Amino acid sequence: MSAMAELAKNRMNGGFVLPARRSTKIDDFEVVRRAQQGDTAAFEELVRNYDQTVLRLALHITGSQEDAQDIYQEAFLRAYRNLDRFRFECSFYTWIYRIVVNLCVDHVRKNRNHNKTVSTEISEDGEEGVIVERIPHPHPATNPERSMVSVELRRCILAALHRLSPRERVVFELRHYQGMKLQTVAVLLQTTENTIKNTLFRATQKLREALAEVR
Repeated sequence: MSAMAELAKNRMNGGFVLPARRSTKIDDFEVVRRAQQGDTAAFEELVRNYDQTVLRLALHITGSQEDAQDIYQEAFLRAYRNLDRFRFECSFYTWIYRIVVNLCVDHVRKNRNHNKTVSTEISEDGEEGVIVERIPHPHPATNPERSMVSVELRRCILAALHRLSPRERVVFELRHYQGMKLQTVAVLLQTTENTIKNTLFRATQKLREALAEVR
């Protein structure tokens, strides 16, 4: 493995706790140019700038820390291997996000037939948590009726998320968890804004239908 690829892999050991520094488009371009010329420190800077956002996106979509870390590593390794193909026609942010989104779509598509037991969310204070773990789960001995409702609610939430197609899940994630505009989502997925609107509508309808009976 080359030095640059090794750097991307090594970030897995502790890079997530570092605050992601948002570079300007010009700064990113300058760093990318240096990295394309073989500057190892420049590539490490790109990884440091975007590791938080890449991991968070993968974690939300896969619902698994282990899977998210695998996607994180693969995303930066692909970025390194294809860095010479980056033609500065878009920002590096858009480019790396597109790589991550494609990896996430492939991952969800391959694993959609396997029930996931967790799904993550970001609270208002920025802390990550597991959706089903935030649902009250009283002890059966103290309130058996409420406990049954809690179990049913957990099951319905997981079933609702499972009903979404890989593309619907990614679009829903980018719009509602990442707060991206529909136009931005369209750019990342290389499609039209109208297509994204329709995909988001379908995803929302599926979730509403699946959760309607437990409200």
